[in-house]
Amino acid sequence: MNPVNDTPVWLITGCSSGLGRALASRVLARGHRLIATARQTETLAELVAVDPSRCLALALDVTDAPQVAAVVAGAAAAFGRLDVVVNNAGYGLVGAVEEYDEAQIMRNFETNFFGALRVIRAALPILRAQRRGHFVNVSAAAVIANYPGFSIYGATKWALEGVSESLAAEVRPLGLKVTMVQPGPFRTDFIARSLERATGSIADYDPSSGKFRRFLETMNGRQPGDPTKAADAIIDAVISENPPLRLVLGKYAIDKARRKLAAAARELDAGGAAGLATDFSLDGDAEATR
Repeated sequence: MNPVNDTPVWLITGCSSGLGRALASRVLARGHRLIATARQTETLAELVAVDPSRCLALALDVTDAPQVAAVVAGAAAAFGRLDVVVNNAGYGLVGAVEEYDEAQIMRNFETNFFGALRVIRAALPILRAQRRGHFVNVSAAAVIANYPGFSIYGATKWALEGVSESLAAEVRPLGLKVTMVQPGPFRTDFIARSLERATGSIADYDPSSGKFRRFLETMNGRQPGDPTKAADAIIDAVISENPPLRLVLGKYAIDKARRKLAAAARELDAGGAAGLATDFSLDGDAEATR
């Protein structure tokens, strides 16, 4: 076995900062190979300097379909294969539904959902031919239960998870894997650098989405999650024998998921009888067939 050729190859989008940067750094620290991407490759110089033989930096704007196709193909050609494709590129959008302009909404979906979908679709023929590979799609705690002010951002991540669930079932017989990462608040520059505000401002929403926006700003630099530990948790999940479909990161997100599951069970119990009554009755089916 050739240890160099068998070293895992990762392609990660959005490596300039945040969780993507932490993950890229830990991938290299653990001896794996990396294609790091960002809109501006100069932001990736420190990653390449770790080991230019194991790290390739490529410019990538996930909203540019031809560039996505070229970068994914180039990434596979650079090391002869792709093992892990991480869809991390994205940004937040905060405000009430009525406060956004349509262009803001479309841009957020274009990056967070359609950008990830382009990368997935470009990589699928390569991973399918290999009969091995792993998609890691970075979601958000907003998918566990959304907040006032995160309607559009949460919706982009919900859409990504909807695709990811179906994708996992489609590619499982081909030897491919899918993991959705649901991180809680981690101490990155997401709030300061990667959070766009709605263009409009309506006083009626100040107690709801406005309050949430102000809360986010007070949390900047005080988030409980350690991005390096999150990165290691992602790598450990990927290299494990049975990686999870969903990887929830941080006590905040785990506690939130447990509360949501308990609430969903209560809602199902409360409305279950009414829901069951909407099926055709067995007597009615029998009568209809006579």
